Amino acid sequence: MKYEIVNLKTVTNEDEKLGGLTFIEAERDIPFAIKRIYCIYKTEENQHRGFHAHKKNWQLLFCPYGVIDIIITDGEEKRVVTLDHPSKGLVLYPGLWREMIWKQDDSVLCVAASEYYDSEEYIRSYDEYLQYRKEVGNDAEADTNTFEGGGWITSRK
Repeated sequence: MKYEIVNLKTVTNEDEKLGGLTFIEAERDIPFAIKRIYCIYKTEENQHRGFHAHKKNWQLLFCPYGVIDIIITDGEEKRVVTLDHPSKGLVLYPGLWREMIWKQDDSVLCVAASEYYDSEEYIRSYDEYLQYRKEVGNDAEADTNTFEGGGWITSRK
């Protein structure tokens, strides 16, 4: 199962009233160029969202405010990653099923995506997802990058 937990660059001010700043540089901090950014907000605690996978879309998920659990699976393994600090990011490789659970009212989920919106690129049924994984096998994650020693290394499974 291919995903990375990354530390996002974060600057905090000595004066707490001035807040903090978290930033991301595409193709430096994450292994893709950003084509789309969106945020999900005004969501209540215990709200479940997601329930889909992407065939070719890479994503960076981070939570600048609140706490959100991200459940990811490749159809065999299942992991839960808690996004609970603005400096914590989750890079999802193509071919992973994801579900999100808001653990705190008004938590904000920000997503940077490698692809423009394309409804054909989504898999929205878990049964179809399992069939997709069966048909493509490891090719669902064929073009991958890994973070090693401060830089992204391109590799092929």
